[in-house]
Amino acid sequence: MQPGDQIELDVTSVAHGGVFVGRHEGRVVFVPDAIPGERVRVQLTQTGDKAFWRGETIEVQDASPHRRAHVWPQADVDVPPEQRPGGADFGHIDLDHQRTLKLQVLQDALTRMGGVDLPVRITSVEGDDGTRWRTRVSLHVDDDARIGPFAARSHRVVPVDDLPLATHEIADAAAQLRATAPGRIDLVVPADGRVRVLPRPARDTRSAHQPGAHRPTAGRVRPHGPRPERETIVEQVSGRQFQLDAGGFWQVHRRAAAALTDLVASFLPELDPEGLHLDLYGGVGLFAAVLGDAGAAHIISVESDARATAHADHNLAAWPGARAQAARVDRWLPQFRDCADARELGRVRGGVVVLDPPRSGAGAAVVTEIAALAPASVVYVACDPVALARDLKTFRQHGYEAAEVRAVDLFPNSHHVEAVASLNRVTREGDGRDSLIP
Repeated sequence: MQPGDQIELDVTSVAHGGVFVGRHEGRVVFVPDAIPGERVRVQLTQTGDKAFWRGETIEVQDASPHRRAHVWPQADVDVPPEQRPGGADFGHIDLDHQRTLKLQVLQDALTRMGGVDLPVRITSVEGDDGTRWRTRVSLHVDDDARIGPFAARSHRVVPVDDLPLATHEIADAAAQLRATAPGRIDLVVPADGRVRVLPRPARDTRSAHQPGAHRPTAGRVRPHGPRPERETIVEQVSGRQFQLDAGGFWQVHRRAAAALTDLVASFLPELDPEGLHLDLYGGVGLFAAVLGDAGAAHIISVESDARATAHADHNLAAWPGARAQAARVDRWLPQFRDCADARELGRVRGGVVVLDPPRSGAGAAVVTEIAALAPASVVYVACDPVALARDLKTFRQHGYEAAEVRAVDLFPNSHHVEAVASLNRVTREGDGRDSLIP
C-alpha cells in the first residue's frame, strides 16, 4: 500500500507520544485522534518502514464511550488532518479516561524500558476542567504572515479562532496579534496577569532557556534597547516570589509550580542538617526553595542558563547556605567530585539530590555521576515517561531503588504528563557499588 491509501483499523492500545495503535494484516499502524476500542478509517501517510505504518484518522466508524466533542473544535476529527492544530491531542477524550491512558503509558514505559514494577498513581490539579491552564503559548508566523500554532505533526501554520487551553488573557492577546516577520511569537502571562508578547524572528527562534539562546552569533545585529524576553517578571508559589526572565523557563500550567513543589516536598525524607543537598537542572531555584523550606542548611543549585542562575541566586537569598552555580550538570558533577574535599563529599552522602532534567532525561552519564556521589536519596521530576524509565533503570544498576512513582496531570487534553519518583540508596552484598563511591 502507498501513502494516501485508506484502511479500516481496530484501535487496540495507546502509545507514547499521543498516538494510538492498531494492526492491519499483522502490521502495526500508529494513528492520532483515536481511542482504544474504536474502529476508524485511516488515511496512510507513511508506509516505507517494514516495522510499522503511520496514518491519519479521517472517520470514526465505531466510537468509544469515552469520546466527546473535541475541546478545540478546529482539531476535531471532522476537520481535514492538515488543518488540525497541534497541542491538544487528547482533547477528544473525556478527562478521566485521558488520565487512565496516561497512566497506562507511564506503567508500560516503566515495565518495558525501566524493567521495574512500581506502584503508580496519577492525580489531577484541583478544580481543573482541562481548559484555560496555559500561561505560556508559542505561535508561529509563516512567510505569508499567517499567525497560529503549527498543524499537528508538521511545521505548517494554522490560523485559529481560539486557544482554549490558554488563559483568557493570552487568548485575547493572541486574537489581536499582527504579523511583523516570519518566526515565532511567545505569549507569557505571569502572576500579575499582564500578557507579555515576545517576538522571536526566524533568525532567533531557539527557546529562551536553552544555553546560548541570547548569545549573539556571526552576522546577527544586536538590537537596541532592552530585549523584551529579558524583562524580569515575578511568579508566586505558596507565598514565595520567584524572579525570572519573561522569556525564561517556568512551568506552563497556572498551578503546576505549586503542585510540583508539594509533590517533591512529600517525597523528601527528614533532612540531615549537616547534609549537602543538590538541586540539578535547578532553573530559578524552585526546588532548591523546597529543600530550604524542608530544613536544608546547605544547598547547591546547578543550572546551565546563566540568566536563570542569576535569578536563582536572588530567589534563594533567604537561605545563607544556598548557592546557585551556572554550569552544565553533566560537566559540573564530575568536576565537583574531583575537586570537593572529603568533608564535602561526606556531606553529600547525607544529602538529597533533586533533579528536573529536560524531556530527554538526565541520561546514563549524569545518573552514574549522581550515584558516584552516593547521596542518601534522590527525587526525580520527569516530563517524559520513557526518559524517566531509562534513568530509573540506570539508577537501579547503581544501587538506587524507586519505591513509587506519582504522576500529576499538568497538561490536560494533551498526551504529556509529569511524574515524580523517589529513590533510596540500597546496599546489596557483592554488587560492586563501592567502586562508584570516591
